[in-house]
Amino acid sequence: MTATMSKQDQLTSTLTTLRGALPELRGALVATVDGLPIAQDMGGGVDANRVAAMAATALGLGKRINDTLGSGQLTDMSVGGTDGQVYIYAAGKKGVLAVVAPAGVNLGLLHMEARDAAQSVSIIL
Repeated sequence: MTATMSKQDQLTSTLTTLRGALPELRGALVATVDGLPIAQDMGGGVDANRVAAMAATALGLGKRINDTLGSGQLTDMSVGGTDGQVYIYAAGKKGVLAVVAPAGVNLGLLHMEARDAAQSVSIIL
């Protein structure tokens, strides 16, 4: 990504790349750890503000669980349902990446691509 691109454009490009690598994803969103959406590529009818707030809250809770259990620095977590899962990735100290995947997604590919995207978000922020 070039230095001439705004942070917003860089984040949007990161999400576009992620969605291109995994077209079956239902959505992806970057938020601040305070729960404010920064960039999103979500399906219609999804409230990005609510998803951002919930993803940031889940990340904070996950960090507290890891701290309590001595599990090291939180990298990612998931919330599963019968029709799919939401994966939440820490993106440095300032950001969170939420990815909505259908049931049966290739988890190895998802984690590889999403962790790369979270690292990119961390650098951008």
